[in-house]
Amino acid sequence: MYAILDIETTGGQFNEEGITEIAIYKFDGHEVIDQFISLVNPEIPIQPFVVKLTGINNAMLRSAPKFFEVAKRIIEITNDCVIVAHNASFDYRILRTEFRRLGYDFQARTLCTVELSKKLLPEQPSHSLGKLVRALGIPMADRHRASGDALATIKLFKILLEKDIEKEIVKDFIKLEVEKGIAPKLLDIVSKLPTTTGVYYIHDVKSNLIYIGKSRNIKKRINQHFTGTSAKCKKIQTQVFTVTYEETGSELIALLKESQEIKINKPILNRAQRKSIFQYALYTEKDEKGYVNLKIQKADGRKKEITSFASLQEAKNALFRITSHYNLCQKLTGLYETKTSCFQYSIKECDGACIDKVSPEVYNARVTEFMNKNSFENQNMIIQDKGRTISERSAVLIENGIYKGYAFYDLNYQINNIDILRNIIIPMQNNRDTKNIIQAHIRKNKTIKTLKF
Repeated sequence: MYAILDIETTGGQFNEEGITEIAIYKFDGHEVIDQFISLVNPEIPIQPFVVKLTGINNAMLRSAPKFFEVAKRIIEITNDCVIVAHNASFDYRILRTEFRRLGYDFQARTLCTVELSKKLLPEQPSHSLGKLVRALGIPMADRHRASGDALATIKLFKILLEKDIEKEIVKDFIKLEVEKGIAPKLLDIVSKLPTTTGVYYIHDVKSNLIYIGKSRNIKKRINQHFTGTSAKCKKIQTQVFTVTYEETGSELIALLKESQEIKINKPILNRAQRKSIFQYALYTEKDEKGYVNLKIQKADGRKKEITSFASLQEAKNALFRITSHYNLCQKLTGLYETKTSCFQYSIKECDGACIDKVSPEVYNARVTEFMNKNSFENQNMIIQDKGRTISERSAVLIENGIYKGYAFYDLNYQINNIDILRNIIIPMQNNRDTKNIIQAHIRKNKTIKTLKF
């Protein structure tokens, strides 16, 4: 659990400042589950430059509670939480100073979003909160007020959690749970999981990732792991300490994240999934008469493929659909068999579409049309899909035929600037698997929205 906070102070000499406003949002990594916002009477005057910056003046604070009156609530909402703030050393120092005046030793672990952004957003010229939210397209209100800055920090922290593909933030948090001896039972783990689409991460007691998966219903899938009788399920049941997850809303993003994070983190129980699942590919080959044939073969990384498939049957089914849609009659060269007869129709039913019934130019034009629609070569596109909430959308960015990554954006703050989209994109690896995942998803989801630019 995280306590994301922001504090406004009177200004003044080091360790003599007083708190004028505090905002704390208890955040479980996915949503805010509690909050505390209050003006605070610091019992000392506010520096004039601070009044000008925040808009908080001495008159506003005369009837506000003093720090000792809100101290108990601060302890309650931050208990067992990692404190997250933009320039966390400042906010943590101020809190400790105020509690020290009351004779209480306040201690907590902290995370600084300035330091995290420097590590995970190294391309940004500035890591101040104001400039980061503008660059990342984060909507913000009440700048330099505790609640406004804390809410902006939550949105920034969500992006940083997404950017942390190696899961260092989450792993560190789990180590804290281990230190406290928190070991929930399997039923307790399942009860806290959502029924939404996303990626889940199964950790052992040493905070190691032992399994990564994706599902359209995370709770249901984890329950299957915990009740299954396969060798893998039994290992999960024996080794699991906790389960974390990331909701994606979009099944495509869940597939892409699962593929990349298995390759990066190499969980011990994902050994079979570290290699590509796309074992068969569709290639073109020109015959001696000049006709371009579509051929299914075992995937070969040395050859340029149009698209790939997880199984031979899936490849054959796709080729049936292709020949039907583009009025083609093809030779199918499989791994174990060769068919030289008309693939989808008999010769009599082809109506002149068969090889040798039309010129190579006419025939090959149909093949080229298919390839252009099913290839990312030099294409620039944004694939739009649903987001994690009803007010959010997701975007997958492809530039010059290269998969760049994905992003989530608020419907009330539409992304119409490609530079902002590039800033908020979670960068991902472009490889054969990602290309084929995207192509397969587009094939299966005919209503998916793609914007070309």
